[in-house]
Amino acid sequence: MPAYRSYILCTSPRSGSTLLCKLLSATGVAGHPGSHFHEPSLEAWLAYFGLPVVAGEAGLATLQRVFAAAIDKGRGGTDVYGLRLQRHSFDFFMKKLAVLHAGLATDLERLNKDFGETLFIHLTRQDKVEQAVSYVKAEQSGLWHKAPDGTELERLSEPKEPEYDFEAIKAEFDRFTGFDRDWLTWFEHQRIQPLRITYEDLSTDPLRELARILTRLGLDAQKAEGVMPGVAKLADAVSAEWTARFRNELC
Repeated sequence: MPAYRSYILCTSPRSGSTLLCKLLSATGVAGHPGSHFHEPSLEAWLAYFGLPVVAGEAGLATLQRVFAAAIDKGRGGTDVYGLRLQRHSFDFFMKKLAVLHAGLATDLERLNKDFGETLFIHLTRQDKVEQAVSYVKAEQSGLWHKAPDGTELERLSEPKEPEYDFEAIKAEFDRFTGFDRDWLTWFEHQRIQPLRITYEDLSTDPLRELARILTRLGLDAQKAEGVMPGVAKLADAVSAEWTARFRNELC
């Protein structure tokens, strides 16, 4: 049996979480992790899981249906539940979890009650300038992820040539720095010692980091062998130019 019944990727955008989710899912033993509670809206959660709105249903019953659907989806036919939790989704998610388990005192108790013994994985990007540049560039260009063969995997708007914007990059730099600070504060308050994974290590040797996670979960680390990364880096010469320019202007 696995050492944990679930794991949560505690992260923020442009930290390699899509790559890691695809790697974990491809092992066939580590669930099907995703942002199952991405939008801060109960209506959005129902729509995401294809659940009907039931007239007159109590809020608690609705939440029970949503969380049951999330656990089923996140297990992906395995014994382990996987969840990616972006920091901007955190507050709403925790408020609803507190409704489900009003008799429990802490976030950790509520998470373990709903998902079973949980491993927390702090996936962070150490270079916050590169993270901010990546986010602004993706937001402007509309392209968020592509496959190793160059095929677009996720595009949220029509193609547009990105333009350098110091203020936009600075805003994201500050936001992502704050997200990391908030995660660390929460870990401390909940007395959680997370498994720490960095974007830099993940992008350098994804299968090594995948094997680390499988081992910590009590799963067969050999399942990492031969798994192919499902996404490619979007960083290019434009990214490098923006990063250098921003560092220079920030001084």
